[in-house]
Amino acid sequence: MKPTPWLFFAGLAGLVAISPRPVHTQEPGFLQAALARPVLGTDQALQENRTFVEARLAKMPAVTTRKEWEQERERIRQAVLNEVIFRGEARRWRKARSRVEWLDTMEGGPGYRIRKVRYEALPGVWIPALLYEPENLSGKVPVVLNVNGHDGQGKAAGYKQIRCINQAKRGMLALNVEWFGMGQLRTEGYNHGLINGLDLCGTGGIATHYLAMQRGLDLLLSLEHADPKRVAVTGLSGGGWQTIFISSLDPRVTLTDPVAGYSSYFTRTRHASDLGDSEQTPCDLGKTADYAHLTAMMAPRPTLLTYNLKDNCCFASGHALPPLLQAAGPIFKLYGKEGHLRSHVNENPGDHNYLQDNRQALYRMLGDHFYTGRSDYRAEEIPSDPEIKTPEQLNVPLPEGNKDFRTLSLEISAKFPRYPALYLERPKAQAKLERIVRYRDYPVTATKVGEEAKNGIRAVYWKLRMGEDWTVPAVELSQGQPKGTAMVFADGGRKSAEKLVSRQLAAGNRVLALDPLHLGEAVPGDPRRSYLWGLMVGTVGERPLGLQAAQVTATARWARNEFGGQRVTLAASGPRTTTTALVAGGLEREAIARLELEGALGSFREVLDRGVPFVQAPEVFCFGLYEAFDIPQLKELAGPARVRLTGPPAFSLDLLAREHPAPQSCGGCETEKR
Repeated sequence: MKPTPWLFFAGLAGLVAISPRPVHTQEPGFLQAALARPVLGTDQALQENRTFVEARLAKMPAVTTRKEWEQERERIRQAVLNEVIFRGEARRWRKARSRVEWLDTMEGGPGYRIRKVRYEALPGVWIPALLYEPENLSGKVPVVLNVNGHDGQGKAAGYKQIRCINQAKRGMLALNVEWFGMGQLRTEGYNHGLINGLDLCGTGGIATHYLAMQRGLDLLLSLEHADPKRVAVTGLSGGGWQTIFISSLDPRVTLTDPVAGYSSYFTRTRHASDLGDSEQTPCDLGKTADYAHLTAMMAPRPTLLTYNLKDNCCFASGHALPPLLQAAGPIFKLYGKEGHLRSHVNENPGDHNYLQDNRQALYRMLGDHFYTGRSDYRAEEIPSDPEIKTPEQLNVPLPEGNKDFRTLSLEISAKFPRYPALYLERPKAQAKLERIVRYRDYPVTATKVGEEAKNGIRAVYWKLRMGEDWTVPAVELSQGQPKGTAMVFADGGRKSAEKLVSRQLAAGNRVLALDPLHLGEAVPGDPRRSYLWGLMVGTVGERPLGLQAAQVTATARWARNEFGGQRVTLAASGPRTTTTALVAGGLEREAIARLELEGALGSFREVLDRGVPFVQAPEVFCFGLYEAFDIPQLKELAGPARVRLTGPPAFSLDLLAREHPAPQSCGGCETEKR
């Protein structure tokens, strides 16, 4: 049996810190104190990330007519479907035939039964589901897709069962579907952070989530009594995110009620509680459409935005709801359907919930739009607690070998990297890498912010301004007359690189220890949540790996000019920074002389095989990188003779992730409820 990723990486973490040769000694504490001394201002890294992301987020279009909006709406929809969701292998998944297998039928309660069913969301990935079916059906009736949130009970969660039961007792066909990572699909292979492994392979990881919902709608609308004019979707938290995502992009949905499930990206940059994990912040979505756009795209279809007043997880009504209404309201007005856009704020209990008050808001919405004029329709909840079933009773058998995110990525990457002829001509390979990582040249403006010396060791503190976007903190350390310059950076930040720095000083080099984007002092906000900013950078069309490499190469060019024209050595420790160093070394040969890499990956396949989630190495999951370049190809591009590898060629645990484990949450904003 393979070791779990966390234990495996923890075991290697100590190995990569071992020095293969003696280190120079100096007064205890001075070097460490110099490396740990703050250079940036308070919250400067966080503010720079906000500014960078906000400048690149899609803005609501200025339209004044329905025709203008509908043209814009279709443009956005096609761009999201074709340029965000269905990329790479996902194009084939989109065209694949989905199989549906009906299993047992069980007694539900008065007036309805429960049919067990499983359906194929994409080839080899089966979703267990339950159809709550009214007895004695005739004619066409409304259908409701009920999606899950981040609740470990999944489709067996009591509040969700009550909602589906009430829909069936009102004569609707209610489909209760399982979500990846929850309920019966609660396995490590469905960790939501693993969809970024598909991104690494050049396939839209978000397509797995979208197809699971789309195939659920296909199933519902294939039923004999399904009314295609009355199709609703609803869910809580991560289910609220699913609700708006499928409802806005699939015109078959005619009514939607996302509950405490999302806010606009602009809201998220100012409210850390709302920063969403991998599926909520898919690569390149934000440059095409904000969640404000997705909300407006519901017009004129009935839309109920349900939020909670004192939400203890995310998306509290006070800050999440107003920007969405402000964006979508004018679009609904273009259709003369202002009343189709509604909101409901739950005050009691007011926390993260889809309890009776919120459920009754849904029943009212369904009654007003699906049962217009029916005097016998009631919005009050029908008591049904005794009819709640156990997870065991609701278990839906799944086929052997059901695929998950990890196995899908391994399957796709079996013959990677592609394009073997690419590496025969270095300029073409370099241009390809630049496009993949979204590389740019930054001019550097350097500001010295401090200097001190002790027992022959001189420390100079620098702020290196990268164009108008970033400030990289750096500490210059020297002893005597340096023979050369080494740039040092590490997965744990420069304060964890004391041994690397000591080694370079002992070799007679000047050392420039820096913290590129999202490392060390450049971590934005809470270190436990900094990976969420990696997702935000990716969603606006940029790549953390490319930005890190750009900062490193720009610093190398500046250092060469600043320190006498000598080319510099890059010294990095850990799988994150060594990957960045390889990219930088391949793209900048004039200023970078050699690379000394400790604990580098041997192949990106290690990341996929070990099931490494995005949180541990945000920059490594660069969209499409593995499809074109593996570590050996990056080494070849950097120049094999210039690259020296030490330490185990395998993935080691991100030091920050170990020191600051991600907090648990009940909602869809960061981590799964386990």
